[in-house]
Amino acid sequence: MYSFIPPSLLASRNLGVVAIALGALALTACSMDGPPGGIGGFPPPPETSSAPARVISSGSTQGIGCDYSYSALNPSASVKAVSEARWTCSTTQRILSANGVPDHEVGTFPNPGNPNRIKAQQVSARFTLSPSLTDRATRLGGPAGVIGLLLNGVKIDAGTNGGCSDTGVCDPGRPAGAWRMEALGQSSFDFGVDNNNAHVQPGGAYHYHGMPEAFAAQQGKGKAMTLIGWAADGFPIYARFGYSVANDAQSSIKVIEGSYRLKATPDANRPPVSVYPMGAFEQDHEYVAGLGDLDECNGRTGATPEFPEGIYHYFATDTYPYFQRCVKGQVIVAARPSRPS
Repeated sequence: MYSFIPPSLLASRNLGVVAIALGALALTACSMDGPPGGIGGFPPPPETSSAPARVISSGSTQGIGCDYSYSALNPSASVKAVSEARWTCSTTQRILSANGVPDHEVGTFPNPGNPNRIKAQQVSARFTLSPSLTDRATRLGGPAGVIGLLLNGVKIDAGTNGGCSDTGVCDPGRPAGAWRMEALGQSSFDFGVDNNNAHVQPGGAYHYHGMPEAFAAQQGKGKAMTLIGWAADGFPIYARFGYSVANDAQSSIKVIEGSYRLKATPDANRPPVSVYPMGAFEQDHEYVAGLGDLDECNGRTGATPEFPEGIYHYFATDTYPYFQRCVKGQVIVAARPSRPS
């Protein structure tokens, strides 16, 4: 059994009874299971509205990435297994079959913050080739469904399932309260992520919480704007860079920025900032339209190298929310949760 006590908690003198039940980060289940009522600046879950989503625009991704295939040994010390991923396309669907083993160098697993080993998974997904952008953000992740997969078949799971109570009792594997723990951008909790902003779930599933540095670098091969994966609604996902003028493929390349910021004032009943500084929880962030380049789901409509006429697309960004935590398109077909093979 494993436990982690933040240094700030050990240093606290006036907190009274504050316990942190981080019993085994081995139990860490990184997922977003749809907390209520617009937590973290997101809209409420879709079931709170009876009105159907309005389709704004539709597109086609047919012919793009329909012949992606990879199979090779990953000699990284924490992997030493064959990474396999194969994307194909039917007339209507993009189809993935993979084993969830990363195809790039990874950090050390197990490690003090994450005592889980990478294991091959059974990964399958079917996404539409005719994605439709709507006026509604649909929250995905964890039990709500896989929000996206990289080309290497490794899933995106930006949030965590860990939570804290108002008094600061925390559990990284399941919500101990309403305050959702963040894996990145904070120093209160150690989830054992590597340089790819990824770590391993108890079942052995390696997954990304943020920018997949090694994968983006090897896919980029000198190209600034790099397609790295597909979201559950069928729209593409890019890493870090995009056109400075969204609809102009001739414009310069820039680092794309999200539109979230830390709140100026902590929410009521939040665990003390003296113990958990701002940024430790999802609710510490707020979306401000127009603050950056992207919408609340870390996406925008514009040109990309693969879609010069324009398409809605998502970004992995260097700051919160790191990856999209909701989708703006209709989820017609989706991915099954990965499971050990």
